[in-house]
Amino acid sequence: MVKLEEKVFRDPVYGYVHVFDKLIWDLIQTKEVQRLRRIKQLGGTYMVFHTAEHSRFSHSLGVYEMARKIIRALMYCGTVLEEEERLLVLSAALLHDLGHGPFSHSFESVFNVRHELFTERIIMEDTEVNQVLESYQKGFATKVRDVINKTYENPLVINIISSQLDADRLDYLLRDAYFTGAPYGEIDVERILRTMRVVNNKIVYKVSGMHAIEDYLMSRYQMYWQVYLHSTGRSFDLVIQNMLRRVRELVLSGYQFRHPIGALADLFLEKDLSVETYLKFDDATISHYASLFVEEEDEILSDFADRFIHRRLLKEMHYVPNDEVNKNLIKIGEYMSILGIDPTYYLITDHSVKTPYDYYGHKTNCLPDCIELLMRDGSIKEISEVSTIIKGIIAVKPKQEYKIYFPLDLIKASGNVEIKNKILELLPENIQ
Repeated sequence: MVKLEEKVFRDPVYGYVHVFDKLIWDLIQTKEVQRLRRIKQLGGTYMVFHTAEHSRFSHSLGVYEMARKIIRALMYCGTVLEEEERLLVLSAALLHDLGHGPFSHSFESVFNVRHELFTERIIMEDTEVNQVLESYQKGFATKVRDVINKTYENPLVINIISSQLDADRLDYLLRDAYFTGAPYGEIDVERILRTMRVVNNKIVYKVSGMHAIEDYLMSRYQMYWQVYLHSTGRSFDLVIQNMLRRVRELVLSGYQFRHPIGALADLFLEKDLSVETYLKFDDATISHYASLFVEEEDEILSDFADRFIHRRLLKEMHYVPNDEVNKNLIKIGEYMSILGIDPTYYLITDHSVKTPYDYYGHKTNCLPDCIELLMRDGSIKEISEVSTIIKGIIAVKPKQEYKIYFPLDLIKASGNVEIKNKILELLPENIQ
């Protein structure tokens, strides 16, 4: 493989991201990878943590760098990947998030697309990324796709970028913690890397590294509840979703928009969404359209666009589902309709559930992708067999949260005092 003079990217997490291979450098220069600069890693979370402005591009570089560190760590303990598979791991690490759309998961939920599918299509179809991969080796794009899809023949290659403790998760915990200012994602990566070993072509960890892995699992759990599932961030995601839902409904009904919406309509009208159309969209294009939608005559679209632009979020309320609560929700929806507030857009229930280790797919029988420890006698044990902390976590009922999101501002602004008061009577005093 052609080498090049070392290239570096300054990085707040690693100090530097190092690039030694021409293939990787050429992939970074493609327009499909550069597009990731224009997509935030954490979607609307910057509405909560104002410094969480980092991009999918920085994360992709970070996963590449972490994969490079893992390859080096394995080499030091005697497992050396062949040159082709080394480049395969690094390419897959760099390209693993290539198919993410603007505001990622909000975008996917409205358009019923999966970023994993578009990652595969961008790698395999007529794109600059595909051309670079195929110019290195005929059929190399297929191999990269197979690694990302976890169907490649060598499980060790897959393990590095997609497992219970992989380059992807390690980077986004470190990176998201840094840019949000949250301390929960601080983990002892060096210890984890030093205790990596390969047994039966799978990464395991010396038992001496167990405590660092426990911290890693708990850090990820805390990051989900404190950052990724934060109520305010979730409220902003719902604003984005409902704005795009309304656009879809209007496009399909033949509504005449004040300003041309161009390719945005194609997202709804194309029977088989093309990669070319998909790649036209990033956070900036959605924000541009939102600024135009504020001026639309349709009140629902205009309102959600204004909420998006000016951070007028929906109010959230925690609740425990039961018959009485369900009846009250129905009543609130009926009262909102009387006030002219459409409950199908403005009364949203949300359910979240996460556990530190079950989230990783742990079962009572050890799955191929669970976290395994190399014991001092040479035997292999699944981590919950050894760690009292992880064993205790598995025994505890998963944490769940139920929330309702609704427009308290619109309800309070209503001139129908009687109906407004009936809604407020159904809400806890601390919400009002």
